[in-house]
Amino acid sequence: MKVIFTQDVKGSGKKGELKEVSDGYARNMLIKKGLAVEATPENINHLKGQQASAQHKIDVDTANAKAAQEKLKDQKVIVKAKAGTGGRLFGAVTSAQVAQCIEEQYGCKVDKKKVTLKSEIKAFGTFTADIKLYNGINAEMTVEVVEA
Repeated sequence: MKVIFTQDVKGSGKKGELKEVSDGYARNMLIKKGLAVEATPENINHLKGQQASAQHKIDVDTANAKAAQEKLKDQKVIVKAKAGTGGRLFGAVTSAQVAQCIEEQYGCKVDKKKVTLKSEIKAFGTFTADIKLYNGINAEMTVEVVEA
């Protein structure tokens, strides 16, 4: 009997996979526990639609990330910070502050977890940050810290 797996089953198949299994295993184990559905033409069309939708989402996300990469590539983001005596900052400039400044200055929403600072920023000056936009798509930016 052909089944479409709705969940990963160790040793049998992965989610979304169409596979031939024995009738008893399909009826008594997989379908009964909701791990798979029978491969009817309707279910196969539904599976193809889901796969096409997932691929379209990946294509759109990749295109958006490449556009953002072109916009941010080799750009400078200016971060304003308060400082005490001797030019030392109160605290440090974090990746969250850098992400917020990128959104304000360039209009690209970047998750703070995707911003990697090459070194801690505890003084005024110019630093480098690496921004991961999508799988395999990165942009390197210059972070300039100025007094507020």
